[in-house]
Amino acid sequence: MSEMMEQWLTELLNVNDKEEAKMTEKQIKILKAAVEIFSEKGYAASSTSEIAQKAGVAEGTIFRHYKTKKDLLISIVAPTVSKLIAPFVLKDFNKVLEAPYPKYEDFLRAVIKNRMEFARNNLQILKILIQEIPFQPDLRENFKQSIGKQVLERITKVVERYQKEGTIISIPPLSVIRLSVSTIIGFFLARFILFPELDWDEELETELTIDFIMHGLSPRYE
Repeated sequence: MSEMMEQWLTELLNVNDKEEAKMTEKQIKILKAAVEIFSEKGYAASSTSEIAQKAGVAEGTIFRHYKTKKDLLISIVAPTVSKLIAPFVLKDFNKVLEAPYPKYEDFLRAVIKNRMEFARNNLQILKILIQEIPFQPDLRENFKQSIGKQVLERITKVVERYQKEGTIISIPPLSVIRLSVSTIIGFFLARFILFPELDWDEELETELTIDFIMHGLSPRYE
């Protein structure tokens, strides 16, 4: 298990220690096993028998604590998004959002560099979110409320500032964010999820990604 995953689990257990119902030793083992297997295989391809075997407990033990496999995912992951995952996702990102970069492309470059380092260090956690958020409404709503709204409001103000300065075109700020974020996420998915085995020139790909975004957002094309 990676050092970052160990840190994440330690923080998760600390969160639960502060709740009224503390986790038992067997629940902790189930949690650790579930996180590893969900990250490696995805929720749909994982089985409670695999989780039980990895945790060193009987499969029936899982069902004594969690009625279904979905309950295991939701009861462990969803309640911790706002308390644990949100700080991880937003960690050091506020510095980027608050810095007065002279141009929008400078801001994009800082965002990519900052979030790429985060993705590299927290890949297992991000895999669970990427794999499950589209298919788990409860988890998706929790993520939106805990992280999405905070980031969206901050980035909207950043985009509006560059639009007032005339460095990017005057279209709805949400459209600017959608076009920028979808391109950057596409780069990250290819780099870390789809084709991690390729020999990536991250600096070159970063600049190509920024050039592609700015080609569409530059005022000279209005």
